[in-house]
Formats: sequence, C-alpha cells, structure tokens
Amino acid sequence: MPDLPLVELYTDGACSGNPGPGGWAFILRHLTSGKELERSGGERETTNNRMELAAVIEGLAALKTPCAVELFTDSVYVGKGLSEWMPKWKANGWRRKEKGSWKPVANEDLWRRLDELSSQHQLKYTRVAGHSGHPENERCDELAVEAVRQFR
Repeated sequence: MPDLPLVELYTDGACSGNPGPGGWAFILRHLTSGKELERSGGERETTNNRMELAAVIEGLAALKTPCAVELFTDSVYVGKGLSEWMPKWKANGWRRKEKGSWKPVANEDLWRRLDELSSQHQLKYTRVAGHSGHPENERCDELAVEAVRQFR
C-alpha cells in the first residue's frame, strides 16, 4: 500500500465496574491536512476490554479510504491481541488453548470486526502509558469517562 495517507489514532476505553456501564473514545488525526476528529460513545452493560476494542474499531471505521495508521493505546489487551494473539486465533478457528482444551476467544465478535477493519489499512501499534500525562490519551480517557456518565 504505497503512499497511503498518514493518520494517528488515539483510543481509550473506560468502565464503571467490570462489567458495568462503559465508554469508548478516539481521536483521529490526519497528518497531512491536520484535520482531527473526536468521537465517543458507550454501552449500559459491558466490560473494559470491550470498550478498549470498541474505541479502535470506531476509529478505524471512521476512515473513508485505506490509510497508514499509527494506533496509540494504553491497552495491552488490544496491542497484544493485534500483534501476537489474533494471528493464532484466526489460524485456530477463533479458538485458544486453555488448560489443554480449546475455548472460544473472548470478545470474538469485536476481534473479528477489528480484523476486518485493520486489514483495510497499514496498522502500526504503539503503546502509551495510561494516566501518564500523554495529552491525547488523557483526552480520550476524559471523553470515555464522560460517555460512561450517561448511564449512571
């Protein structure tokens, strides 16, 4: 995918209780034009991991054309899932080995959607430390937490 537009995607998820009401948020920044898009949303009953995945899915879904995307997230779950676990899950029919037997992958619906969307782009994962003063991560956290409040 030569000469793709460069974008940065910052994401975060939040949950009040796990499970409980949750929120997700993303900031999408187009590096050439400087345009930025912020979005957030949530669910009444969910988990933190589902909200972390939803943030990335919603961000990638907002892209209209294939892009070179650098994903910045504090979610080790999302990062390891994309870079290490998902290829193995796919090869094993979306199952994982646990204590010698095959189990379905948790949040398979979201992982499948993320796989579908990420295949349309050139995706690079960069981990950021949560609550460390990273401006975009802090903003995403603020938006995700605000999204949770609508369900309280």
